[in-house]
Parts: sequence; C-alpha cells; structure tokens
Amino acid sequence: MSVGNGKAVLVLGGGIAGMTAAIESAEAGCDVVLVERAPYLGGRVARMNQYFPKLCPPACGLEINFRRIKNNPRITVLTMADLEKLTGSPGDYEAVIRLSPRCVTEACTLCGDCGRVCPSERQDDFNYGLSATKAAYLPYASAFPARYVIDRSACDKTCSACLDACKYGAVHLSQQAERRTFRVAAVIAATGWAPYDAGKLDNLGHGKCANVVTNVVMERLAAPDGPTHGKILRPSDGQPPAEVGFVQCAGSRDENHLPYCSAVCCSASLKQATYVRSQCPDANVTVFYIDIRTPGRLEDFYSKVAGDAKIEFIKGKAAKVEEDPATKDVIVTAEDAMSGRRVTRRVSLLVLATGIVPQTQGLPAGFVLDEFRFVCGRPENGGFYGAGCVRRPEEVSATIQDATGAALKALQCLARSAHHG
Repeated sequence: MSVGNGKAVLVLGGGIAGMTAAIESAEAGCDVVLVERAPYLGGRVARMNQYFPKLCPPACGLEINFRRIKNNPRITVLTMADLEKLTGSPGDYEAVIRLSPRCVTEACTLCGDCGRVCPSERQDDFNYGLSATKAAYLPYASAFPARYVIDRSACDKTCSACLDACKYGAVHLSQQAERRTFRVAAVIAATGWAPYDAGKLDNLGHGKCANVVTNVVMERLAAPDGPTHGKILRPSDGQPPAEVGFVQCAGSRDENHLPYCSAVCCSASLKQATYVRSQCPDANVTVFYIDIRTPGRLEDFYSKVAGDAKIEFIKGKAAKVEEDPATKDVIVTAEDAMSGRRVTRRVSLLVLATGIVPQTQGLPAGFVLDEFRFVCGRPENGGFYGAGCVRRPEEVSATIQDATGAALKALQCLARSAHHG
C-alpha cells in the first residue's frame, strides 16, 4: 500500500520520538525522510542506563526500532544532516537537506582499524565530555548506522593513518558536504531536549564543586558503556560514594530559570537512587525536593523507592552548596519545610536534577512555539507537527505514544494532499 502522491513525511530528529514517528508512518505505507544531526540514531535514550519504572536497559527497545528501520525500504535515514531550507505549503513542501561529511562509507565493517591507528583525540559528546575518543570513532557499541565516523575538526589534516589502515576502502577523507532535495507533505519536529545549563544555578555548586554532577551525567556514570564502565565513582578521586544527595527542580519551577515543571526529573532521581543502592549497599541517599511528582503508574515506583530505609526525603529547596576543600565532600544546606528548621547534609556526591529545555532552534518558521519555546499543536501550524519532548516534557512511554499521534496527523495531511493533488 502506498499513501500520498509521491511525497514523503519529513521527520526532524532521530531520537525515540523521531524513530517512532518514522516507523509508524512508514508501516502505514508512507515514504519517510528521517533527518538526524548526530552520526547515530537513538538520541538521549541511547545514553540512558535504565528506563523507569521497570529498570530495564534501553538497548532492547532501541534495537527493535533499529531493525524495523533497517528492514523498511520506505525510510530514508540521513545522519549528520540538517534541514537547510523548506519552501511550499501544507501538503506540498520542498525540503533541502545538508549532509555533513562522515568520511566513512557503507563499506565499513566495524573492524576498528581506523580507530586503532588514529593519533588524534576528541571529547566524547556521547558521554557528555566525561571521556575521549579517537577522531576516528564508533559513536557507541550498538550505534545505528553501524559505521565509524571521522571527526575532521579533531584531525591533523596531513594525517592519513585511518585511510592507510582501512582494508575495505571505506575511508574517504576528501568527502565534502552535499545537499539533497525532497518533496514532502508534512514535517514532524522530534528534535528533543537538552538539560538546563546547571552552570547558571550559582548556589548549587556545579562547576565549582568537583563532586557535583547533573542527572544526565549520573546516567552515564551508571551505564555499562559509560566512562566508568558502569561504576558510580566520584569525579574527584574515582572512589565509590558513601553518601549521595539529589537536588530536585534544579532550575525547574523557578521564575529565574525554567518556570515550568520538567515532569520526569523526580522519577529519574528515584531511578538513580536505585542505582546507588544497588551498587553501594551501605550508601545513604538524601533527596531534597519541593514536591515529588510521580503521576499515574509511577506512584507505585515512588512508594517502592521511598520504602528503602537508607533513602531520606527532605522537603525543602537546597539553598546553598559548598565544598569541603580537604575531602571534596559536598555540604548541602536546605530549609526543611516539614520541621521549619535549617538542615545540613554532607554527601560524597551531589546530583542536580536539571530540567528539560526543548530544542526548537532551527525549526522552520511555520512551527508555532509557546512562551517556553515548546512546539504548540495549533491549526495554524498547517503541515507541521511536534512529537515528544520538543512539545512537552514527558517520559519515554508517553513520548512513544505522542510520536504515534504525530505520525497519524502527518498521514492525514498526506492523504489530504493526495486527494487534492
């Protein structure tokens, strides 16, 4: 079955929302162009250690989606790509996509010879800069596309070690950027989110205290493919923490930063508390919170975590975070709203639950954004639809449902254009 009149659905973003929208559209009979800026699909979900509340690794869900994409000829996947120009009207757009050079072709067999001989290094953005890779690197072990990439910005331009080492002719160091043009009927924005910049939170010690990290960094510290191979260790000395603190609403629900609730931070911190308790059975955990928000099915998850005698909940915002210069421990001062007293806790590691910021920069002008720069679902959007955290903060299962709905709306737009075209 084919839907439409020779036109496709353009999906911007290859995270869990973008992949879901692309798969659902394609399996309904529509051609799809899936555009992702990074050299791999999977987005921030690929960087997680576990989902909540089941606490299973995301690799299984991602692998199924990768297989569905690989086996569906209706889906054109463009990584290291950006939408450069969009013209037209709902049901009939022309999209110009710019592809940056990957310098490695589909002939790549993942032998790894290019990375082994590469003399240059780069910061590993997959690990939020906590580690380094060679300039010739595989983004992560189960990356899709399963192909190395060469970061030419990190290379000595006179070096050809990777080219000389590749037995399969997959390395093309002279590859240039290219542009491809597509006719599309609708555009789905699934460009995802970024964590709020914790450096803007002057009182919470990020960037000043060695053992203050963000929730996304904590996720990588606990992940088996992370910079510490899944061991939660203090950045200052590489030792397991004896006391771990979590500061909720780090930037969220704050008129000076993010006025809105980021929806998933409470559940994410509860999940990360289970990481600590699993790895460090003797460790104590303290959670500083305004309100614990775990709606619906997640309430049972909260009750289970809260039942752990070694996890303490203090209702009160952290007012001050300081570092003990001798031990590099973190000293947190907060107002306990339940007792009305000021409390102080010394922790080995402090995790800031930073909020969700929608990534709407660079979207076509036809997208309507609200006062917080989330994509709005309004009739004036025409053939433009939002999916996932670019539309509102939400957890993975809700994102999948939202992206399925966006695919349905795009298919309706496509059907209308075919009928009138």
